[in-house]
Amino acid sequence: MSGNREYKSDVFSMLMEDKANALQLYNAMNGSDYSNPDEVEIFSLDKGVSLSVRNDASFILDSNLSVYEHQSTICPNMPVRSLIYFTNILERLLKNRNIYGYSEIKIPVPKFAVFYNGTKNQPDQQVMKLSKSFHHQVEDPELELTCRVYNINAGHNQELLEKCPVLREYMAFVDYVREYHDENKGCTLETAINLAIDRCIGENILRDFLRENRSEVVKVTQLDYTFDRQITLEREEAIREGRELGLEQGRELGLEQGRELGLKQGRELGLEQGLEQGLEQGLEQGLEQGLEQGLEQGLEQGRELGLEQGRLDAIRNMISLDIPKERILTKYSEEEYNKAVSSQ
Repeated sequence: MSGNREYKSDVFSMLMEDKANALQLYNAMNGSDYSNPDEVEIFSLDKGVSLSVRNDASFILDSNLSVYEHQSTICPNMPVRSLIYFTNILERLLKNRNIYGYSEIKIPVPKFAVFYNGTKNQPDQQVMKLSKSFHHQVEDPELELTCRVYNINAGHNQELLEKCPVLREYMAFVDYVREYHDENKGCTLETAINLAIDRCIGENILRDFLRENRSEVVKVTQLDYTFDRQITLEREEAIREGRELGLEQGRELGLEQGRELGLKQGRELGLEQGLEQGLEQGLEQGLEQGLEQGLEQGLEQGRELGLEQGRLDAIRNMISLDIPKERILTKYSEEEYNKAVSSQ
């Protein structure tokens, strides 16, 4: 069974097709006291439309369009769905009206509500907005739709349930089905539904409605439970697949980031070690080359100094032998002669 199955009806919408029940719920929701069911104009979408574009109950009273739906799971797309419901209803309402004319066309004031009867814990009320589904948030959206979710399980919204017996009795029927369908009791779904119907009739809960519509109630309740179970399984499967995909992507991303970080740290560490090793090797090579060059320069300077000293000594010896200066200058320079004389 797919999530877009053809959907005929359900117990909630069957109840809301009765004008008296619709009026009772409207009064409870709006604090009004209308008493004539004929004032209610039921405006449900055609049967057989897929669940994705069909609401449970919509009706017009005093130019107000009430769009109600019941859910056993909280769907974040309820505002989007409500927008689809409303535009479909408007399309039918304005089918024979000239929306391109000069006269302003009035449309009913919409009110969107979801009645939650699932098993997961939820607050008494919560507000869902269409703008939250926008790709990016804006401070003042030019299109907004507000959908209020009411928890109608036992212990929640007691004032509403007291004001609307049909809603309270509907939840009693749902609770009885759940009770009899408890897995520990080994009761089949069809048997659980029939037991719940018998109990409700015996306790004067939706008695006339269940007597007149028993076979239809059994059928649509089975469809509801089967469909909800399928949705739950698909959701669990999607969560599991999402986890697996997330883990795989996480591993890939972690590996990639690890490589990048490793390269970065490796470069930094390599540069640091390279600088240390380069400095150490440079000092060693510098000392070695310095010693070699110093030795070479020292030898060369020593040779030059020793040669110069030997020439000066030779000049001084010649002077001590009374050799004339003119003859000495034939072999040595006058600078060397003067230096030898001054150093005696």
